[in-house]
Amino acid sequence: MIASVHGRVAAVGPDGAVVEVGGVGLSVQCTPGTIARLTVGEQARLATSLVVREDSLTLYGFADDDERSLFELLQTANGVGPRLAQAVLAIHPPREVRRAVSMADVKALMQVPGIGKKGAERLILELRDRLGTTTTDTQLDGAPAAAGSPITPVAPWRDQLSSALVGLGWSTREADTALTALAPVADEQLTTTGRVDVGSLLRQALQLLGRS
Repeated sequence: MIASVHGRVAAVGPDGAVVEVGGVGLSVQCTPGTIARLTVGEQARLATSLVVREDSLTLYGFADDDERSLFELLQTANGVGPRLAQAVLAIHPPREVRRAVSMADVKALMQVPGIGKKGAERLILELRDRLGTTTTDTQLDGAPAAAGSPITPVAPWRDQLSSALVGLGWSTREADTALTALAPVADEQLTTTGRVDVGSLLRQALQLLGRS
């Protein structure tokens, strides 16, 4: 298994990145939060998980080993494949996934596209004993993780979105324009769901900048 890749970021896209390792460009599927931490031309290390299918080899990349481990553990639940596992991590950071499962927060898990009430209940039933409980990692996105926690804090949505847009080739001024336009959308998401969906904001930003 390819456990990690370390090299120069050659390209960044809405769904992943290309990392050059030993002269070979590896295509890595990533969540928006992970993509936002990458910058074209700079060195990066991604924890990875290789998913082998009869007709494809897909490399999934993560900000750290903890996120990668959770991605693989999610797939042990009935009906959860790699794309759905990645969707879970695109919506919730690892600490929030553990909190939702340990506290049987069905509504939080149902925020993930593709997971309904029954699917959320099944995830809780099958993974509660394996994911364990969380007592300290309950901060909101952007807050510091507890001392000793292996989880990398998630940057505020503005930093994530700006970094992602600049990494995709837009200028800082263009990124700022998109951030200003989407601020009301982010505020509404934060009010209604308690979190900001950076993935949806990135897609909307690309549409806005594409039209301009």
